[in-house]
Amino acid sequence: MNKIEAVIRPEKLHDVRTALLARGIGGMTVTEVLGFGRQRGNHYSYRGTSYEATFIKKVKLEVVVPENITDSVVDVLVANARTGSVGDGKIFVTPISRVVRVRTGEENENALTPALESAVVS
Repeated sequence: MNKIEAVIRPEKLHDVRTALLARGIGGMTVTEVLGFGRQRGNHYSYRGTSYEATFIKKVKLEVVVPENITDSVVDVLVANARTGSVGDGKIFVTPISRVVRVRTGEENENALTPALESAVVS
């Protein structure tokens, strides 16, 4: 299993979520985050005063998937989060050694969202 973390533009979240749901990925965690990379922040002017916002608003989407669909999920993320401009984000893939569903005690792939079963089979 792998954990995929994608830091993307907030305005692309709907497109990414829709595409992941269509792929059978039903469980995800989304967090509003601040950061910067090549963008280095934005410069604004308000009432004649110039100021710099050094951190840019992004969202971080996290999903855990079986290894055999990791590459296709990353491809879906790239295709639906890309605008072609600096600041589109990053995707990180990390191996996960164990997952436990707290309510039932199910482990690993059995502990992942039931909607994922259709994604694993396809």
